[in-house]
Amino acid sequence: MVRHNNQLPHNLPQLQNLIKRDPESYKEEFLQQHLHYKSTLEVFRLEPTQFNKSLDELVIFLAQIAHCYPDDLKTYPQEIVDILNTHNIILDNEMRMTFCKALIQLRNKSLLEPTALLSLFFELLKCQDKILRDFLRTHIVTDIKNINAKHKNAKVNTILQNFMFSMLTNPNTKAAKMSVDIMIDLYNKNVWNDVKTVNVIATGCFSKITKVTVASLKFFLGTDPEEKESDDSDSDDELSMKEIMMANKVNKKTKKRQKQLKKAKQSFVKAKKKKSKAPQYNFSALHLIHDPQDFAEKLFKQIEKNNDRFEVKLMTLDVVSRLIGLHSLFLLNFYPYIQRFLQPHQREVTKLLQFIAQASHELVPPDVLEPVLKTLANNFITERNSADVMAIGLNTVREICTRCPLAMSEDLLEDLTRYKQYKERSVMMAAHSLIGTFRRIMPDLLRKKDRGRPTEATIMRKSSKYGEIRASEFVPGAEVLYNQSTESAEETNDSEEEEDDDEWIDVSENDEEEISENESSAESDETEKSFISKNENDEILTLSCSKDTSAQNTCEADSGEQKTNKILRKKNALTKQLKKAQKLEKKAKHKLEKNEELIGERKIKASVISTKRLLTDKDFRKIDVALAKQDVTYVKRGIKRPHENVEIDQGELVKLSDIENIYKKRKHDKDARQKSVKKGQQGRDKFGFKDRRQNPLCSKTNREKRKGKVFSMLKQKLKTKVKRSFREKQIALKNHLIKQKKMK
Repeated sequence: MVRHNNQLPHNLPQLQNLIKRDPESYKEEFLQQHLHYKSTLEVFRLEPTQFNKSLDELVIFLAQIAHCYPDDLKTYPQEIVDILNTHNIILDNEMRMTFCKALIQLRNKSLLEPTALLSLFFELLKCQDKILRDFLRTHIVTDIKNINAKHKNAKVNTILQNFMFSMLTNPNTKAAKMSVDIMIDLYNKNVWNDVKTVNVIATGCFSKITKVTVASLKFFLGTDPEEKESDDSDSDDELSMKEIMMANKVNKKTKKRQKQLKKAKQSFVKAKKKKSKAPQYNFSALHLIHDPQDFAEKLFKQIEKNNDRFEVKLMTLDVVSRLIGLHSLFLLNFYPYIQRFLQPHQREVTKLLQFIAQASHELVPPDVLEPVLKTLANNFITERNSADVMAIGLNTVREICTRCPLAMSEDLLEDLTRYKQYKERSVMMAAHSLIGTFRRIMPDLLRKKDRGRPTEATIMRKSSKYGEIRASEFVPGAEVLYNQSTESAEETNDSEEEEDDDEWIDVSENDEEEISENESSAESDETEKSFISKNENDEILTLSCSKDTSAQNTCEADSGEQKTNKILRKKNALTKQLKKAQKLEKKAKHKLEKNEELIGERKIKASVISTKRLLTDKDFRKIDVALAKQDVTYVKRGIKRPHENVEIDQGELVKLSDIENIYKKRKHDKDARQKSVKKGQQGRDKFGFKDRRQNPLCSKTNREKRKGKVFSMLKQKLKTKVKRSFREKQIALKNHLIKQKKMK
């Protein structure tokens, strides 16, 4: 059958569509195009640097229909691979891109193995074409993601991973950097989130290529959640969704309003997705490292050996400090190394302070951290520095002591707590926060003034020694669930128990006081009797002697009496002091016994519940609330300020905002000031004349009407207000008198 007006040889998209529908009917047209492709390819090989449009179209056409004629196009993929291998650098950019696109289409139709393509694409990274490099990277990531979409293909993954890992040692910088970037992308997308990938990226930290080391260090540092929050907060300042929708309906349709509406819809969808997402916890890549001690030591040696830029050194120090803090490592040279740079004028000093706080943990020897605290006190917390510097120093001391409280000495703490009476508010508040942390951790180090009233939590918490392991045999706070079926029953039982305890305490204390008073009164009576008997004997002796002696002896007797009275007074004062000391000792013993009983009861109740019951999420919530209440509940009295959501546990990493947190009014920009002004104006009377008339429809006075008049109507009357001279007054008086005479 001869086809008249056949335009298919020239119209390749139409032929492509027809072949996909019915391959057998259009095989002749395909063979014709295939022959044409071979001839153009031979011509192209003579001049590979030139762009060939017909070859470009034919390559894409054959890649689209390759699955329809697999026997005829067996050698087609290998031909393109050979062209790219031989002429990869000298090829035209557009021609190179079309060949790559054709290979990707063949890979998507599973006519090529992924390993065959990877090696070729990494070779193409040598080419000076940024668009091609980005294109190849996105393809590699999406291809590996699609392979592991339904289930993880372990066989293909191991081959690909081994190839990617070998590329890290490649002398070509672009290839090595690309391999690291691809692995990081795949880890973030939960495709290759295994231990092997993390440890291979860890080897990239020791690469000679700085770009590779920086990329791998950034991976371990992770993205900062505070930066994300700041980006999201910008969207809150924009107009709300409802306002924009209303403005778009009512106002004139403009491009600006359409863009605003589109942007608002996008932010609304983002916010919805963010709410539905599960909460993200701390970056877990640092937890997956095989030997964190060796890794940290190598990184620290690299800092000392290499002469890298300051920013790279900061990043490595950050990773080392996080490793020390997370895994409780021993790297004792780290602290004196950073200690050298702890000066207020040092560049990025707040970050260095953050690193040294991150690197402190309970197992660090206190002797190592003591000099660090002393340098902070000498360089930062001195009155010769500004208030901000002092506050930052105190905040750093607080963050170090929360993780390693044994590093603080009693004398240094006493000096630092004295800043609670400092004139600057920022320093004062920082000192108060330091006192608050030691009230929770080690109240014995503080002075009696600063300790405050002991809470239930401080009684239950014991001060640990260096290296002591605190393993609890029960769930702390589980005594709340003891013999309590409902929440209402809980509250009533708690209140009754507290009242009973208070009554028992008061009665016992009063009884003890009465007993001690009776004992003291009895002792004082005995002493008085003994001294009276002595005085009587002295009087008898003086009477007998007075018969034989002269007036001189009587004077001596009087002086003896004065001496005895002085001795009596001293003895009375001593007895009173002893009684007071005995009272205080008894009270202290009583308190200790009471606290021990309370702790014992709670331990028994908690151990019973934690061994005999399976605790649910609701039970754990109740326990958390009880533990939070213990922090603010004093020993004798009820709750001072109960609040349920109290953060007790410290995070794994130190936030930079905790160190830079300075209590003072920040300088606002113009928009922020305007917002605060408008907020203050809400619900306030307007300025100007206040109309206090009962009937708002009644007429106004002439004086009120004058305010609304035009100036030209009032300028005549304003002339009268001008002060007249003496001569003008004389003339006016003369005229007035003449007028009066005429009237008569």
